[in-house]
Amino acid sequence: MLVVLRNRVYRRLFTAQVVALVGTGLATVALGLLAYDIAGDGAGAVLGSALAIKMVAYVAIAPAVGALADRLPRRTLLVGADVTRAAVALLLPFVTQVWQVYVLIFLLQAASAAFTPTFQAVIPDVLPAERDYTRALSLSRLAYDLESLFSPALAAALLSVITYNWLFLGTVFGFAASAALVIGAALPKPAAPATAHPGSVRTRATAGTRLFLATPQLRALLALDLAVAAAGAVVTVNTVVYVRDHLGRGAADVSWALGAYGAGSMAVALLLPGVLDRLSDRAVMLRGALLLPLLFAGLGLITAAGAGSWRWPGLLTAWALCGGACSMVLTPAGRLLRREAAPAERTAVFAAQFSLSHSCWLLTYPLAGWLGAAAGLQSAVLALGAVALGASLLAARLWPSQQRTGVEHEHTDLPDGHPHLAGATRVASGWRHRHTPFADALHTRPV
Repeated sequence: MLVVLRNRVYRRLFTAQVVALVGTGLATVALGLLAYDIAGDGAGAVLGSALAIKMVAYVAIAPAVGALADRLPRRTLLVGADVTRAAVALLLPFVTQVWQVYVLIFLLQAASAAFTPTFQAVIPDVLPAERDYTRALSLSRLAYDLESLFSPALAAALLSVITYNWLFLGTVFGFAASAALVIGAALPKPAAPATAHPGSVRTRATAGTRLFLATPQLRALLALDLAVAAAGAVVTVNTVVYVRDHLGRGAADVSWALGAYGAGSMAVALLLPGVLDRLSDRAVMLRGALLLPLLFAGLGLITAAGAGSWRWPGLLTAWALCGGACSMVLTPAGRLLRREAAPAERTAVFAAQFSLSHSCWLLTYPLAGWLGAAAGLQSAVLALGAVALGASLLAARLWPSQQRTGVEHEHTDLPDGHPHLAGATRVASGWRHRHTPFADALHTRPV
């Protein structure tokens, strides 16, 4: 897997991702302590609102990035997002009002919504071979999971010698280092747009989503995102409730439960490159999604049981399997996006995936929290389990079982020398060539 780090450009970009993630993790811890200082017992409400603001920023900003991506140099967009995030982190220690927290969080997450899909769309150009790209996706998944384990531990160690406000400086350093690494990376030139997207900014902003929804495989990916969001919301929102209230265990066990989820995800991410050499993306992703309803059934048994020493190891096992199942869906998703989108449309499609997947989380987070609080954990488990089951079955139905191969077709309205016609054969009616089907500005539906 580590062989892809021999690529100098990818190595710099991956390092930029890692240091930015560590900075974000430190900010997460510091933000919780800041909210407590400002709001006291109302800190939970402040953080809940901040989480909602984060999701709204992701859903709203990412499509706009897709609209502007072909008009701005990618390096400028990435570095500008990092500089914005560093500036916001530098201001956070000085806020004294809740509304100031909300404004800065929106700016911070809006910059992240600009950075992440653009960054994701660059990697396929840096690593064009699918085998290398698969390993890069697994490394990225490992980086996210390790950050969730490492950053809280690092924050705890730092808080033993400094106050939490200094953690924000770690965040500033992370984003500044990320910007410096991106500046020093020789990014490949993006593919020339097949044709300019006509119409208003709104039309261009929704172009990625329209392309996304025009392809059966990507519609299936959206259903898979919903299944993962249903499972992930239960873990994120209700782990503390399960550990402290339902099982009556100590606060330290919350970290063990979340660590089990991360460990399961990391284990699968390490195994997937070899697995994907033998199995298709469809087989791996659908199996991961269909495992989630079974895990919800097991979680329902743990929730319904009034007592029993088996419930704690049962919860740890369920969380580890849940992390593994989610990784089976999320890790290969980039391969699918790269395969189904034309090179010139990748940033728009990655932005659409970023926005649409977070729309799923925006639905499942409140469902897990509010329903669990109002009607009990069992009701939340049943409702989100039903969502995961329905979404998984829908994905299986939407995703064609036969792998599409290159399809021969003609273009009758493109001028000689158009970039899309490289390697095409001149025929009486225009140009004929073959490629993997996708929907883009030149193909109003998959060819």
